[in-house]
Amino acid sequence: MEKALLVHMSTERDPVGSVEESLQELRGLVKSAGGEAIQEIVQHRREISPKYYIGSGKVQELKRMMQELQADMVVFDHVLSPIQLRSLEDRLKGKVIDRTQLILDIFAQRARSNEGKLQVELAQLHYILPRLTGKGRALSRLGGGIGTRGPGEKKLEEDRRRIQERIGTIKASLRRIEKRRAQQRKARTRSPIPLVSLVGYTNAGKSSIFNRLTQESVLASSQLFATLDPVIRRVSFPDGSYCFLSDTVGLIKHLPRELKTAFRATLEEAREADCLCHVIDITSPHCLRQMEAVEAILSELEAQDIPTLKLFNKIDLLPDTKRLLEKNRDRENTSLYMSALTGDGLPEFKRNLHHQLFKDHRVFCLRIPKSEKNTIHSFPKWSIVLKRRENRNDIELKVMAEPKAMVKFSSYILRGDTLW
Repeated sequence: MEKALLVHMSTERDPVGSVEESLQELRGLVKSAGGEAIQEIVQHRREISPKYYIGSGKVQELKRMMQELQADMVVFDHVLSPIQLRSLEDRLKGKVIDRTQLILDIFAQRARSNEGKLQVELAQLHYILPRLTGKGRALSRLGGGIGTRGPGEKKLEEDRRRIQERIGTIKASLRRIEKRRAQQRKARTRSPIPLVSLVGYTNAGKSSIFNRLTQESVLASSQLFATLDPVIRRVSFPDGSYCFLSDTVGLIKHLPRELKTAFRATLEEAREADCLCHVIDITSPHCLRQMEAVEAILSELEAQDIPTLKLFNKIDLLPDTKRLLEKNRDRENTSLYMSALTGDGLPEFKRNLHHQLFKDHRVFCLRIPKSEKNTIHSFPKWSIVLKRRENRNDIELKVMAEPKAMVKFSSYILRGDTLW
């Protein structure tokens, strides 16, 4: 396990309490990457140093601490320019990585699908390209430890032209994948089955809720960015209706620009949803700022107008669980409380989700002659077929649909719901 010194520089423009919040998040990122944070250094300055980001005196202090504590690397809670990165490495005589590089490293470890691996590699190459200075210290350390996984030393020692060719190849592959994904989204759009996306800050508990709702066993971990590749499964409701649920990558403040670009196709799953479930860790002291960070990214994706349920998770860790669950009774409630661990609040959440998805739908029972084959086959394309029963001369259907869509089938509708 690599030992890391964490560095954060605070300016007068930083909000109150943001320093500890950022360092706590950075500690989690280092742990998720497989490292150990052994010391934190905070400097307060009015302006950023163009050469070192922090002051030259603090750099000297860092160098002494690296030697005394035998640290393997220094991790900055900021994005360093190529000049700052090189200057720090030359002065400290050790490995220096910034927040972007750390997050890219975690993504490189967690990506499982071919698409995810390509997206991470593309983001890493975009990050590395302006930092190529020849086969000096910056390249000699690649391929060994946190911040260096991904494309590997062999690719990174290619000249700029070769790297740009590789970027072009990856982009072409991702365009093909994106085109296929767009076709799948278009098919889902035509489908009457609604799509729900779980969104939220990383480690808010999205995957645990996904598993509760779908009876799946998607990896749920306390580590940041445990889920990278989107997963879609079916969720059934007591009346026989159902929806598709998508578990998406966790969001984070200051998500690296390289990752925003590379993962845009994945993040756009949320934009195509009929409903968003914004999962919030109610136990986090920074939950309000985390909510704002998620809402800002959704706004960038133009998904801010999609109907959204706010789902406050991890209430089992709070003393007033019963009082919070009382708030769930209103089925039009858009702020709900639950525990993915215990399942408390899950039935109320599903009831509210069902109401949100199907509040404009009604249940209809029909009896259609078998001779009307085209009419019978059309129902699954625009309505949810809850039940079907075949008789000698006709077929009986129980469907959920919007009333206006049923007008032209009024002659087949049975009054009084006498079938089931």
